[in-house]
Amino acid sequence: MRKYVSLSLVFVFAIIFAPIHTANAQTAGLVSSIIQKMERNRATLSSLRSGVWMEKHNAQIGVDDITQGVMIYVPNKGRNVSVRVDWQQPQRETLAVQDGKYTLCRPRLSQCYVGSANSNNNKVSNVLGFSLNVSGSQLRSNFEQPQLLQFMNLDGRQVAHLRLVPKGNAGYKFAEIWVDNNTGMPVATKVVERNGDWTTVRLVNPQRNAQVNGNEFRLDTNGAKIIKS
Repeated sequence: MRKYVSLSLVFVFAIIFAPIHTANAQTAGLVSSIIQKMERNRATLSSLRSGVWMEKHNAQIGVDDITQGVMIYVPNKGRNVSVRVDWQQPQRETLAVQDGKYTLCRPRLSQCYVGSANSNNNKVSNVLGFSLNVSGSQLRSNFEQPQLLQFMNLDGRQVAHLRLVPKGNAGYKFAEIWVDNNTGMPVATKVVERNGDWTTVRLVNPQRNAQVNGNEFRLDTNGAKIIKS
């Protein structure tokens, strides 16, 4: 009798837990497939033109700042990407990043800020480079197993919504990316800081491998006051 009871319990537990293990395996397979698509997109992406929308949330005072404009992006070796963003709303200013340095020009003030590309003033480039230039091996080595939160529709395209939790003592809490399920292009990225602040950058109608002239990343600073930061 005890033998039959034991076998019955094994059978019940197998029924209960088998779907969980199957679901976990399926999710892991989906995440692996998404990362492979991202890797193919990164390997074949030579340039990008897109509208861009950025929201910065200050958790301490509960304020959201939203800016909109257009951008061009060219990946380079490592994390040394070239980016130009022409912000149009709520005010006009231009950010260019090249060769590890950034230039931020504010025409209304006749001022241009220059500094390291890793500066906090270069938030949009850092967030873009985080998602567009990260390799599959970096995702596996620098983050815990990516979490697939959901599949959803974003701006008329089907995307996979992933959460990335960094290993070790990273400078931020976690990141979320929205990846085009067809092309593997990350079309939105959110980085959440340890203090609760977060920045979201979203691409609007991205054009892969569009023609880009290298001179577009050089800003005319003549007549402007140069401020090093």
